[in-house]
Amino acid sequence: MSEKEIALVTGANKGIGFAIADQLARRGMTVLVGARDRARRADAVARLTGDVHGVELDVTDHGTVERAAKEVETRFGRLDVLVNNAGIVGELPQTPGADPLPGVRQVFEVNVFGVIAVTEAMLPLLAPGARVVNVSSSVGSLADMTARDGGHLAELPALLAYPVSKTALNAVTAQYAKYLRDRGILVNAVCPGYVATDLNGHDGGRGPDQGAAIAVAMATLGQDGPTATFTSEDGPVPW
Repeated sequence: MSEKEIALVTGANKGIGFAIADQLARRGMTVLVGARDRARRADAVARLTGDVHGVELDVTDHGTVERAAKEVETRFGRLDVLVNNAGIVGELPQTPGADPLPGVRQVFEVNVFGVIAVTEAMLPLLAPGARVVNVSSSVGSLADMTARDGGHLAELPALLAYPVSKTALNAVTAQYAKYLRDRGILVNAVCPGYVATDLNGHDGGRGPDQGAAIAVAMATLGQDGPTATFTSEDGPVPW
């Protein structure tokens, strides 16, 4: 069994996921790059430095999720860090009154059900003191959604897919934190901020390395670190 910590990052072939994988590998972890596309996965592994391995993983495909868990078990015997990063914005429209249900289902399959599927598959492998990090977004903050002045996201329209999926993901985070607390496993949600990625068409924002920083910080917590939190680089994000 490896003395290095073993980390799995989903959606790690590009953007924030790639930056998280890079930063964890540079900290001496064995990093498993979870990605569904073989060519992009191989390219990501080739561009990363350190002890890095590709793992076929489509969070919406039960077969690949189960095979990924089996591969982690066979090759490494445990998992110290799980970063549920894979996510999509989904197609528009997502506004109420615009028949958004098909798009809502698509987004939830990745952003919510995919996180549950991967986490469930990896639960038996999580070592005592392991960290689970769910990459969320402040657009899922109920406090901001319901603020009389619209909060700091007042310019956003009413959407039923992406922000609602992140609200649900935050609730999933809280439930796993409760479930795993007795095992000393820390489960936290993070907001990377507005980052220029394929998710938003690279429309402004900070770089992926900066966006990855908060996820990496929560993935490298000590055993006395917090659990059941929602955090950004600037501090706690209101639920």
